[in-house]
Amino acid sequence: MSSPLPTTPRDIINLSLKTANVLGVGQAASAEDVNDAFNVMNMMMAQWQRRRYMVYQLITQSVQGTSALSYTVGPGGDFDIPRPAKLESAFFRQNQNTPLPVDYPLTILRAREDYNRIAIKNLNAFPQYAFYDAGNPVGNLFIWPVPNNQYEVFITVMQQLQQFDNLSDEIVLPPEYKAALMWNLTLELYPLYGLPVSDVVARKAEASMRIIEQANTQIPRMAMPVSLQSTTGTYNIYGDFYIGSTVG
Repeated sequence: MSSPLPTTPRDIINLSLKTANVLGVGQAASAEDVNDAFNVMNMMMAQWQRRRYMVYQLITQSVQGTSALSYTVGPGGDFDIPRPAKLESAFFRQNQNTPLPVDYPLTILRAREDYNRIAIKNLNAFPQYAFYDAGNPVGNLFIWPVPNNQYEVFITVMQQLQQFDNLSDEIVLPPEYKAALMWNLTLELYPLYGLPVSDVVARKAEASMRIIEQANTQIPRMAMPVSLQSTTGTYNIYGDFYIGSTVG
């Protein structure tokens, strides 16, 4: 009779310890070994969270504009979600209470220095830009010009990968993640026990990551950077963009 597939962190850890030759046939891991492997597993998951190709889904959350200069992002914040490291995209919605609401994309400013260049930060007008300051434990989202209650602001971020609270947690990840967890945890365990890395395990770990990457990869359509487009119209000195610009 075949054994059931692993469904908990304890199952993955036992498989990894055996694969790393830390445990032999019929042996049981000590509580210390299991606890160390459990901590390493959660640290590995936290690193995977920062890799776009390891995250299987993007989520979109919204908040009503309030004319505030910024909105908190994180547990208990205006955007009550796990704190993201960055924004994947952002947009705002006008006429949200009508049969035909209209969405407008926001240009994401990736650096504090770019946001600092804005001279009048509390200007109320048609929103154009979003800057996310990834503080910890809660980040701050700045929209400029500042949106009032006519607008609803949306941000798209990476889904939070599962973090395990105990060894018996049910693994609620897509099926292909279980093999990646086992093979890559095995790689992480080798140096803890002073064991040489198996070439077979290294190849299996890499292959399991590639399978997830292929499943999760989403490539947006390419667009010409604004700075390279021919523009006409009136230059806005406060926002560093052209009003009524057209592509030549």
